[in-house]
Amino acid sequence: MTNFSSGLTAAAADPLTPTGLQSSRTLAARRAIVAILNLGTLAILAAAMARLCQAGGWTLIDALIFACFLGCAPWSVLCFWNAAIGMWLLHVRRDAMALVAPFASAGGCGRPIGVRTAVVMTLRNEDAVRAFGRLQAIKRSLDGTGSGAHFSYFVLSDTNDPGLAADEEAAFADWQAAEGSDAGRLVYRRRTENTGYKAGNIRDFCRHHGADFEFMLVLDADSLMSGETIVRMVRIGEAHPRIGILQSLVVGLPSPSAFARIFQFGMRHGMRPYTVGSAWWAGDCGQFWGHNALVRIPPFLAGCELPVLPGRPPLGGPILSHDQVEAALMRRAGYEVRVLPEEAGSYEDNPPDIIEFTRRDLRWCQGNMQYGRLLGLPGLKPMSRFQLFWAMMMFLGLPASTLIVLLAALKTVEGVGAAVYPTGLALVLYLWMLFLIVAPKLAGFLDTALTSGAVRRYGGALNFVAGCSLELVVSFLTGPVTAFRTSLFMAGLLVGRSVGWRVQARDARLLSWSTAARAFWPQTLFGVLVLALFAAGAPGLLAWSLPFTAAFVLAIPVSVATADPMLGKRLARMGICATPEELCPPPEINLLKSEAAAPAFLSPSAVPASNAIS
Repeated sequence: MTNFSSGLTAAAADPLTPTGLQSSRTLAARRAIVAILNLGTLAILAAAMARLCQAGGWTLIDALIFACFLGCAPWSVLCFWNAAIGMWLLHVRRDAMALVAPFASAGGCGRPIGVRTAVVMTLRNEDAVRAFGRLQAIKRSLDGTGSGAHFSYFVLSDTNDPGLAADEEAAFADWQAAEGSDAGRLVYRRRTENTGYKAGNIRDFCRHHGADFEFMLVLDADSLMSGETIVRMVRIGEAHPRIGILQSLVVGLPSPSAFARIFQFGMRHGMRPYTVGSAWWAGDCGQFWGHNALVRIPPFLAGCELPVLPGRPPLGGPILSHDQVEAALMRRAGYEVRVLPEEAGSYEDNPPDIIEFTRRDLRWCQGNMQYGRLLGLPGLKPMSRFQLFWAMMMFLGLPASTLIVLLAALKTVEGVGAAVYPTGLALVLYLWMLFLIVAPKLAGFLDTALTSGAVRRYGGALNFVAGCSLELVVSFLTGPVTAFRTSLFMAGLLVGRSVGWRVQARDARLLSWSTAARAFWPQTLFGVLVLALFAAGAPGLLAWSLPFTAAFVLAIPVSVATADPMLGKRLARMGICATPEELCPPPEINLLKSEAAAPAFLSPSAVPASNAIS
């Protein structure tokens, strides 16, 4: 009786997460550590910035600079600590995966799966042949695992262009004809109204077909996943019935676009340590990116219906960015939301040029800004509320970072006596902020360099260093440009301007000078103004300002150059910014290439033998 009572007391004192895999007390301690690290770092940086601002006495410009600094610094600081924690886990601890993803081991066993899963792809005015080709490649890869019979395939279209809708129907008919006896597991449905956007499309599927499946694998039109990875995720979900959402770590597919190639090279390296670090303390309240993820249908249908926000768009009405809200609701329903922080068979396309990249960001921005009305939603876990808040901060810091560049230039014109200005402190703070901004990518590059054989997978040391260097330069030449455009858009949100859902360009294309000029003349004008202010007030600071100002005056030529498919081809020939999937394509990407090369759908015999697993 004594042992039984003590066991109950211990369980009550240290409750576990719903899966029973982790101690809630341990996760709380990790979150406290992260909070202390971030708040302590912010306090030091804020004190240094206050010391600079008060030199010569506070002015209105000083107060605005300090406020903007407090608005943009938290994002860089948390990104730094996530990357630092990730590096500690990956290269100091020997049990990183057990600490970060204790559920992952359940996916490695060779036991057959016993549940049905719907592979769901949402479309809206996409290239039908391209989208169906990816779904076809996924099916072939899954069939190659020996578990293909447990999966059915649903194309959920919200296309409102009659010509594109006809293309979708024709592509689906061709696919069905090619599948023969498997055709019954393929379903195409097109809604006539885009009610609730993508989230409404998915929910409509769950209402009509969800009872037939335990899981759905949610895909975007540009998604590709290996059958091996999908089966592993399903095994994990089967083994842990309280995992409601399992998000894979998505990496970019090889692209002929120079912009996409360079961007995904840096994004890939920045994401791995960052994601490992964030998963260590987010734990059961992880992130959901809305695609390339396994979702348990019963709790999703019962507990994850999105509220319709009061008021009119852009900040009212249906929720545009559904993913993190659904993650918060899934955790509220008693199910965990987990990230599998491994680069393994989960891919997407990245925008081919900076204009398309910005358009995508604006959709995310508008959707994320709606989260402000959801922070008080009853029953959410504190960590889930933080995830919603942090999704907002990703964009709220951008106007602050843009404005601080202008304010710094104005401050030089206002002038401060050299005798009272702490030049040494200013230089130290400048260099530290520069380091914090690039720290996640530097951590990713270092992670690759320290991992045995990893540099060779990227084409060798010289190509890897060249790729890292090019990516850092291009990121400084494009980041401020997109931040400026997003800042203008956020100002428009305040007066009711909304973003439309246009057809997304996914292939490399030439960008004309006139198109680039129409898109980026405001950035160019802003850059000329800022540099003129620096030249007038403190010419010696012009060179120091370039990491944050050069992007604006070079926005037009950089956007044209990075969109040029010929530059992408030259980089590919040189092996610069190459990824492992480009240099040694896995079976699912070879399937995709075969599909792109042939107008007809692949025959079942085209499945590579190497795609089978035990």
